[in-house]
Amino acid sequence: MKKLSILFILLIAFSNTLWGQKTFTLSSNDLGGQATKIQEFNGFGCEGDNTSPQLSWANAPAGTKSFAVTMYDPDAPTGSGWWHWVVFDIPKNINELVTNAGNITLNLAPKDAIQSLTNYGAKGFGGPCPPKGHGFHKYEITVYALKTEKLGLDENTNPAIVGYYLWNNTLAKSTIVTYYKK
Repeated sequence: MKKLSILFILLIAFSNTLWGQKTFTLSSNDLGGQATKIQEFNGFGCEGDNTSPQLSWANAPAGTKSFAVTMYDPDAPTGSGWWHWVVFDIPKNINELVTNAGNITLNLAPKDAIQSLTNYGAKGFGGPCPPKGHGFHKYEITVYALKTEKLGLDENTNPAIVGYYLWNNTLAKSTIVTYYKK
């Protein structure tokens, strides 16, 4: 019976190695469970560095033709959340955004990627800036594997419209959640 149990355990472990599916995964060298002053917005009463985090992704599904990345705060007291970063038309051969790629003046984002408007009314990354005393806000950073090379939008497109196009073209997505409060 003991040999049968060990054989059964080995069979399960071996089958997961051979046939286990790799999932679309997003990771960051810069983020943990909480954002820091490095990512915090500089404005709106916040005094952070407004540095976008490094992000990398792996195991995109077959048929992926481009990627998009968003950062969204569902806890913002607006009735509709707050879009902090909207990047799309990232070529399919790219699997990383380097630290501070969201600073559009530095040209660190991949060529041809578009960083459109955030709810701050600016293009590029706008870091966390929850109201003081409002508690922790959740920030969802999501990478989308898309079935189209281009969304057909430009840098002046508002986040809701980009979100609509993402919803219609997403093959898979992966999200990192981080929290921040002032």
